Amino acid sequence: MMTKNTATSLILFCLQLLTCFFPCKGGEDGSDHQIKGMFVFGSSLVDNGNNNYLQYSTAKADFLPYGIDFPRGPSGRFTNGKNVIDLLGEKLKLPSLIPTFSDPSTKGRKVVDGVNFASGASGILDDTGFLARQVITLNQQIRNFEEVTLPELEKQVRCGSRELLPNYLFVVGAGGNDYSFNYFLRKSYNLVSLEAFTANLTDSLSQQLKKLYNLGARKFVLMSVNPLGCTPMVTAARQGRCVTALNHAATLFNDGLKSLVDVAKAEMPSANIVFVNSYKIIRDIIKNPASKGFSNADNACCEVVPSSLLGGSGVLCKKGGKVCGDRSAHVFFDGLHPTEAVNIEIATKAFTSYLHTEVYPINVHQLAKL
Repeated sequence: MMTKNTATSLILFCLQLLTCFFPCKGGEDGSDHQIKGMFVFGSSLVDNGNNNYLQYSTAKADFLPYGIDFPRGPSGRFTNGKNVIDLLGEKLKLPSLIPTFSDPSTKGRKVVDGVNFASGASGILDDTGFLARQVITLNQQIRNFEEVTLPELEKQVRCGSRELLPNYLFVVGAGGNDYSFNYFLRKSYNLVSLEAFTANLTDSLSQQLKKLYNLGARKFVLMSVNPLGCTPMVTAARQGRCVTALNHAATLFNDGLKSLVDVAKAEMPSANIVFVNSYKIIRDIIKNPASKGFSNADNACCEVVPSSLLGGSGVLCKKGGKVCGDRSAHVFFDGLHPTEAVNIEIATKAFTSYLHTEVYPINVHQLAKL
């Protein structure tokens, strides 16, 4: 007579055997897009609300006027409405908004369409984010994916990561804070050249991407650092003039990031990487706002909390503070982050542009179909 344990073992063996003959599709549905979901890593530009759950963090956007144009109100997104991740998800026809990792309800079937791990004020380096007191570093974000979300995803879809993950986009938007709130603020970096710091930064990011690749990631979208020297945070005290040193740092990093697309092929031969040059997209708007329907490229739309950082006017909106009436006419919502209107421009260019100066070597739509 077959024992209960023997029967259980036989059933498991049969299931494993069936998997061999009927490998998982990883969510392919025969549509134009082959992307099942997105896993998102980075800073406040792509954070969908993870910092809401950090008790001691000062980098939060879970209050008005943040989210004033978002269907759910304040959500932790550092803008007035949707951010780039939300908008890319719409263009990819994903069924829902990407949930945040820190939300206790992000488990079970909720992880199947992807998870957002990004944390406002975080950076590529572990020591970036010290000003915000508590952040989720990029390294920790990747550990959260590997140790918590990935096993849950495999359990839900009953598929191995090697079969699953090629059907997901891995979006990484980090680096700006490593300059604005680390390199240019810490006296310890006075002895380190900008070039050496940038080389360390891109090398660190390369290792982090390799980690994701070794876990099974194959399709990457790398968001450039925005024009740091043209944000209201630093231009308010300079009559709207951009700070060349900050923009130079951003350009240096972005050049390295774009080069990484080609260099990574040797160590990640099966990967397809898209570089989205949001720096150029925003810079073009700032140079000629009217061409894209904007009328204010210098000032924050919301009333910001005063700050002496970098000699500017502050970063975050004042809780319950004043806000401009026509958000779509402003380039920046607060002292650092763009409005939904600018995010729409970035997401649209990322998805449809054929200019290598904006997306390289292909756009996100083409990447999704690979």
